[in-house]
Amino acid sequence: MTIEHRDIMTAIGNEGLGNQPWWVEQWMELINSYRFKKRLERAWTYAREGNVTSIRFEGRRVHARVQGTGEEPYKVKLWLDTLSDEDWIYVLEALAQKARWSAQLLAGIMPEDIERAFAASGKRLFPFKLQEIRSECNCPDKANPCKHISAIYFLMGERFREDPFVLFQLRGRSRATLLLNLADQRKQALDHNLPQKLEKAKSNDQASELLEKASMQNPAIQDPSLWWKYEGELDPDLVVITPALEEETGLSAAGELPLAEEPNYPGSRQKFLDHLQEQRQVFANQAMIQAMNTKV
Repeated sequence: MTIEHRDIMTAIGNEGLGNQPWWVEQWMELINSYRFKKRLERAWTYAREGNVTSIRFEGRRVHARVQGTGEEPYKVKLWLDTLSDEDWIYVLEALAQKARWSAQLLAGIMPEDIERAFAASGKRLFPFKLQEIRSECNCPDKANPCKHISAIYFLMGERFREDPFVLFQLRGRSRATLLLNLADQRKQALDHNLPQKLEKAKSNDQASELLEKASMQNPAIQDPSLWWKYEGELDPDLVVITPALEEETGLSAAGELPLAEEPNYPGSRQKFLDHLQEQRQVFANQAMIQAMNTKV
């Protein structure tokens, strides 16, 4: 199928990349800024027709193999410039200042104004132009990006749709590390602000009340049933219901279970473990349904 230059994004949308989150659309617009449209059309054909035989997101790089005209698939590498540890400190401090950003990221949603947090470091999360995407391909084509590299651009868009944290990973912070750093940063911010709030309260004749509350033992320590209650009003925009992140389920936290194999029933140990996983998923789904039906 031949795609007119002006219709390439329409064709992409009609054939599997339509109705995308905003961050995927922004990535696709970046790709469409490439001025060699014929090369981009061939790359889309490669991506659509299965010429990409493998693609792996390993740490800060993307490794792929793309079948071209040669016998062996060409090797492709893509990466972005990573942020330094100092840059990430500025980004995390900015992210921690807005509870909405933390809530959306925990839900796997990319905040639309996320670049404001990165601006604190003078950096960007999204590349500003296509030339900022570093790439290599061992094909004989001297142009960069070649059609093999460009094919990976399209598939990266699909991967971003599944997991927006891949963008953070390419910038130097994995999902697990980012969320852990963000939680630590928010805790530090709360600990730092408490003395300031107490000092401010003194001028409003509220210091004694705050100090008394701060010194009181948490009632939930005396009555564990209070752990599951919250009497205050919640901001609906900050309430996020999301399943457990990868590697955060009870079974995964328990690690390898020391179960013996039943001699008379080969494979009994694995069947039991599979059954536990199935039950975990059933109860997890029930919990999510109940949570989603609960009005805040």
